[in-house]
Amino acid sequence: MDSAVLLDLLGNENRRRILRLLSHKPCYVTEISEYLGVSPKAVIDHLRRLEEAGLVESRTDDQRRKYFHIARNLRLEVSVSPYRFGAKSAYPASRSLDMRGRCQHISLDIPGEQTGCEPCEDRERDGDDDRAQAADGSIESGADAPRDLDEIRRRGSDAGGVDSDDDVASLARQYAYLEDVESELSLAQRWVHGRVTDVLDQLTEQIGAEADSRFYAEVLAAIARETRSAREVARELNASPERVETALDRLSERGLVYHDGTGWTVS
Repeated sequence: MDSAVLLDLLGNENRRRILRLLSHKPCYVTEISEYLGVSPKAVIDHLRRLEEAGLVESRTDDQRRKYFHIARNLRLEVSVSPYRFGAKSAYPASRSLDMRGRCQHISLDIPGEQTGCEPCEDRERDGDDDRAQAADGSIESGADAPRDLDEIRRRGSDAGGVDSDDDVASLARQYAYLEDVESELSLAQRWVHGRVTDVLDQLTEQIGAEADSRFYAEVLAAIARETRSAREVARELNASPERVETALDRLSERGLVYHDGTGWTVS
């Protein structure tokens, strides 16, 4: 989708609120109208524009009530600085994307996942990429390329005897390096965005479609790190203890969590 069109759509606060509501569950017009505090006619107009843009879809239930839901996974990035203004929208990167082949400066290490991008220390130890260990212990890539900002600064200083922060050649290398990192971070964010949706889809199947999958995922993540009481989880998530207890009870009924006498943990 064209980023200018997307920015124009999201420039309206009510359309942003509609998407925020639909990110929790599908809704029909009356629900959205009550949530926004605006007329159903205005809601229908907003939904029409979101449908035309392909952001929202609808389905009709057995009572012929039309439910609206978010139709696609989309990421919008906006950059504003004294030297740049830009926006780009993109679909999440494919789960099967080989991140190791794309990322030379950053790594992803997700428990239980084969990301195609091993932790940096593993790559350096195994030597399974195109980098070689230099005599001074620095990591090289390609045609004797510097691997990080410290190495770039060192070379600039050694080459000209000039403070590296003021050396034009060093600054140019720093800029090139940071551009590469920025590009890799954008790709990694798209990959993670897609995986978050995949994980939440799987959790929805486990928990039930009517549940707020994002909130349940946050509850599970909180107790996956360490055993905690419902009140401790509530404080971390800034949620009411009652809501957390309801979520934990529901997860317990499905055998996904249990209470060990001191706190809740993932089964």
